Amino acid sequence: MADAAEPIGGLIIHLERATGRAAHVASLLNALPVEAEVLSAIDARAEDAEGGETWRHDPALGLSPRYPFPLSETEVAVFLSHRRAWARIVAAGWRAGLVLEDDVTLDPVAFPAAYGLAAKVLNEDRFVRLPMKDRENAGETVSERAGVRAVRPSVVGLNLQASLVGRGAAQQLLAASERFDRPVDSWLQMTWDHGVDILSIWPSGVGEISGDLGGSTQKKRKGITARLRAEVARGRYRAAIARMSAGSRTKG
Repeated sequence: MADAAEPIGGLIIHLERATGRAAHVASLLNALPVEAEVLSAIDARAEDAEGGETWRHDPALGLSPRYPFPLSETEVAVFLSHRRAWARIVAAGWRAGLVLEDDVTLDPVAFPAAYGLAAKVLNEDRFVRLPMKDRENAGETVSERAGVRAVRPSVVGLNLQASLVGRGAAQQLLAASERFDRPVDSWLQMTWDHGVDILSIWPSGVGEISGDLGGSTQKKRKGITARLRAEVARGRYRAAIARMSAGSRTKG
């Protein structure tokens, strides 16, 4: 059991070759409410990208619902980078880790209020999201303070720019993701698979400036038929996630 006196550490996941973000990362280190360090991200272009070949889309993994798309090398690298962050939380012996991707911005007023509530509702086995956008369906309100809410969403949202991860949750996520078949944010939606309690804070004070810093990875354009098929598959997958999330809450 983690002791409340144990520190919360900070991690900024940063790709070393993304030199255009170095100054921004330095400013983030100074802006965080905890002592933080830069964590080297897994590079999808590197030959030794920690077994990237092993983690290609594997329908035989048997997770339900089945993820309908193949994983890109970048999606594999992002998942492995977050696993590296969870492992660092455990190895450092922190009570929790505040994990940020290197393209986030932090509102100087809203973020401290959001982080304060996140730290208040934190326990060892929780994963607290600080999302960029309020896209989650309202769920159970766990705590509220000065207009900031901590909720257990009916369906966990996508994107993973900022999160506060308890040490026990990090251990549980590492054990459950030794094999994976979908992006890390899609997998985190599946609370019935990994078993970690996930809360979300809104407003979070977290934004993104990736477009100003060279942006996120560009995907190849698809023909209209391929795009339509992808949208149908995506819609079916989202509906399945919503059904299974509802079923998981009922069982819980």
